[in-house]
Amino acid sequence: MLTRLAIRNFKRFDKVELELGERVVLIGPNNAGKTTALQALALWDIGLKRWLEKRGSGAVPGKRPGATINRRDLIAMPVPAAHLLWRDRHVRSGVRKDGKTRTANVRIEIEVEGIDWRCGLEFDYANEESFYCRPLRGADERRMAVPEAAAAAYLPPMSGLAANETRLDAGAINVRLGEGRTAEVLRNLCYQIISGKDGEDKWASIVAHIESLFGSRLDKPHYVSERGEVTMTYRTREGVRLDLSASGRGQQQTLLLLAHLSANPRSVLLLDEPDAHLEILRQRQIYQLLSDTAASAGSQIIAASHSEVLLNEAADRDVLIAFVGRPHRIDDRGSPIAKALKEIGFEHYLQAEEKGWVLYLEGSTDLAILLALARRLQHPAADLLQSPYVRYVANQPARAQAHFYGLREAKADLVGIALYDRLERNPPEDPHLSQLMWRRREIENYLCQRPVLLDFAAAEGRRHGGELFVSAWRSTMDESIAEIEQALTTLAEPDPWGPDIKASEAFLDPLFKRFYAKLELPKLMTKTHYHRLAGFVEAKHIDPEIGDKLDALVAVAGRARPRED
Repeated sequence: MLTRLAIRNFKRFDKVELELGERVVLIGPNNAGKTTALQALALWDIGLKRWLEKRGSGAVPGKRPGATINRRDLIAMPVPAAHLLWRDRHVRSGVRKDGKTRTANVRIEIEVEGIDWRCGLEFDYANEESFYCRPLRGADERRMAVPEAAAAAYLPPMSGLAANETRLDAGAINVRLGEGRTAEVLRNLCYQIISGKDGEDKWASIVAHIESLFGSRLDKPHYVSERGEVTMTYRTREGVRLDLSASGRGQQQTLLLLAHLSANPRSVLLLDEPDAHLEILRQRQIYQLLSDTAASAGSQIIAASHSEVLLNEAADRDVLIAFVGRPHRIDDRGSPIAKALKEIGFEHYLQAEEKGWVLYLEGSTDLAILLALARRLQHPAADLLQSPYVRYVANQPARAQAHFYGLREAKADLVGIALYDRLERNPPEDPHLSQLMWRRREIENYLCQRPVLLDFAAAEGRRHGGELFVSAWRSTMDESIAEIEQALTTLAEPDPWGPDIKASEAFLDPLFKRFYAKLELPKLMTKTHYHRLAGFVEAKHIDPEIGDKLDALVAVAGRARPRED
């Protein structure tokens, strides 16, 4: 089992160290380096194999001659030119010595440790097609003896399934997997299992798992020598036999994972997004299944994922590494913090680390309205509202405060802002969580302007029937507004344009119901769509309070301290 990985000058990484365990989940946003970490292990594996092929497992020669690696050997990370493996593509740098500047090679260094061994390799650039691999300088270990279980097997996510598969040998399968061409090898992987040692038992186990999870009964893969193809079918719950390509993407992804594990016993399984194409319940089941299957096969799992399910499953029992700032472990933080994070969800902590601030709103329509109004004002908050860390609390300050201070147990410098609909009393002042409320009853009140509603109706008429409909739809909206105004007056309800009416329920809901009824159409506008009205509010008619709240949001975000170390 691998226990530690250290990387230097590889792709996006300057210097990174990762603690590993029997099962490891790498979690974080896109382009944070999760796949790069898997590829670093794959490169180390290739380098070790090339060194052993050329030099054997004896003592390392004093001059440490290199073993040549061609970029085409990089089946788990195909690149068009070797220098793309180096950080910022810098393969050489100037070194100042004795008053002179000399050119020195920049070396990729990857060191891996096991329970009772350590093996470090460095990689020197030669040209676009090749580079050299040798043991690290000054390494304590003088022999390159590494347990067989350190062998790595890389697997990208399922990419669909080809209609036909030509039979491939193991090397060709691995090349296609490295290139992400999983669609071309699934049947071949299954055929490889059935043809190998203990194939019948392994295949029976896979069949049982797929039937338990999806209700499908797999048939054995079959080699058609006349066409040089591997074919495979399955039977549905109703007993209908179909080609494997007719199965769902989730079933194909699960079959790919199980086949890969079965084909690579006693290895380090590098899984890139194993949860791809799987819905939430299946993700939890698959993680448990992968864990059990790998344990029985003597394999180690290192998986990169975006899944909140895998994140929280791994946090309870496995090594969880967050790729936010410098990659760091977040599942082992002491019992009080761990308890807080388990109650809140580790995915929330991950977002808090990434952003450094959190926004609390009643619901998703509030965010959509804020974003639309910020864009109309060309306010800098618009950029922040594109992808904030937002938590919806149903206008309940207690929920926002409990969530916020639970997170601050783990991230002590977290700051936040909460925007509530008008409350009966002002929320308490807080130096860390700025709690504000709208002076009007709710945020939808700021959209209730006659020109806004008329312009919306005109635009809808144009969208549904062209210019001929514009005038009629606008007139219909005008009539509907007058009727609802009269009804509210009769019922002694607040002014529909004033601050005290609950605009979404008491005014906009009956208005749009009347409007579409007059047009003999189903109601096409509900509260979840009211944010569309914000696009019709002219900037000069936006209440100054909106700008004040957006200013406050920018101020809070400006105090945020996202993790960067």
